[in-house]
Amino acid sequence: MLDPQIVERVLCTALARGGEYADVFCERKSVTSFRLQSGLIHESALTKTQGAGIRVIAGESAGYAYSDDLSLEALERAARVASLIARSHSAGARSVRLESSAVQPFYDDARSQHEPAETYVALLERADVAARAQSPLVAAVNAHVADELQEVWIGTSDGRWLHDRRPLVSLGVQVVTSHEKQRAYGFVGDGGRTSGAYYQTRTPESIAIEAARIAVTNLDAVPAPAGEMEMIVGSGGGGVLLHEAVGHGLESDFNRQGVSLYSGRVGERVASELVTIYDDGNLDGERGSVSIDDEGTPGQHKVLVERGVLQGYMQDYLNGKLMGVRSTGSGRRQSFRSLPQPRMCNTYMPSGSSTFEEILASTKRGIYAKSFAGGQVEISRGDFVFMVAEGYLVENGRITAPVKNATIVGNGPDVMTKVVAVGNDSCLANRHYTCGKGGQYVPVGVGMPTVKISSITVGGSHVG
Repeated sequence: MLDPQIVERVLCTALARGGEYADVFCERKSVTSFRLQSGLIHESALTKTQGAGIRVIAGESAGYAYSDDLSLEALERAARVASLIARSHSAGARSVRLESSAVQPFYDDARSQHEPAETYVALLERADVAARAQSPLVAAVNAHVADELQEVWIGTSDGRWLHDRRPLVSLGVQVVTSHEKQRAYGFVGDGGRTSGAYYQTRTPESIAIEAARIAVTNLDAVPAPAGEMEMIVGSGGGGVLLHEAVGHGLESDFNRQGVSLYSGRVGERVASELVTIYDDGNLDGERGSVSIDDEGTPGQHKVLVERGVLQGYMQDYLNGKLMGVRSTGSGRRQSFRSLPQPRMCNTYMPSGSSTFEEILASTKRGIYAKSFAGGQVEISRGDFVFMVAEGYLVENGRITAPVKNATIVGNGPDVMTKVVAVGNDSCLANRHYTCGKGGQYVPVGVGMPTVKISSITVGGSHVG
């Protein structure tokens, strides 16, 4: 995409007004996608983007400018704009010499082209057939597949020149069931940083069958009860609760600015001693993994909370520098048009010692939230509201009925102190979660074992 010598010149231009640090992020991305509706391919697209962003850091300020024109003239103009935004006025000549740095890949796909269109269409058609075969109650099947190939080149004023090729595939199936004017939904998606060959083992049939099972089950759901009760959070997809209610509060920008409830609390107990939380950027093939982050720092294993004690935050370059620590490989951005921010990669809780059966048997009256459909979180206070996608009523140690219209209301830090059991079944939900922050969206992974929370507010349509 860019000759390193050109990037060296651009970096020198960026630092001509005296900035402390500069980097160039160059990106080339191609995404092919197909959508099936009513048994037919309803939409297909192939999008390609390329460009470069130049950042200049001076103190706490970061100037940023980008260009989809990769000529030297355009890039140097963007570099001068970024240096002006950074507002550094101590001009001085700087020289930069780049040296290639090795990158350890965490992806098993080295291809540079997309699969033939017929391959993607066949996956969707197989999912459609499999879902409809599960029940005469299936009224509609909507499915989509996307295959992304992103390449990035990163040059930094401290002399690093890095390249990373990042694949990303996802296949999602939504099933709608209908009976006597009642409608219900089930959705399952799967994928990761791999190729379409992934769906030879995690077949579109298996994804569609699971989505249909959820939709059929939800047709028989009873109104969710309301009030304070115990909650069992399902393994895998239940990690969305961990990601939203806790993970964002551990990103370093919120903590440096003092707006997170976790600000200044490293070394303090912030959760039950049963709670340990990791964020990993270096898990092979996972959706949130990065061989290098978008600032050129290798993906890393981060211990955020260990046995209830806060160990540290997720850091990008700038916030780490201002807080006197190193980047944890958490600097991520949506595209070359965006500044990097401290973001999660794959956030999860490792296994504990309890079995699912033990956790279930210990629950007198509560909700089993197997998966969530989404929600909202106020990061400064940690308050959250989540909708349950697949949930069940638990009575006297037994699952008795599926429930509908259940919401979970609580406070992230408070909920983590109420964890009374952690299952031995931790796994990541290989779905296609995308995290939004500051108007930017990046792929992430979530996961956890089955977890029991002693008390939480359930919002439902039935009192009792």
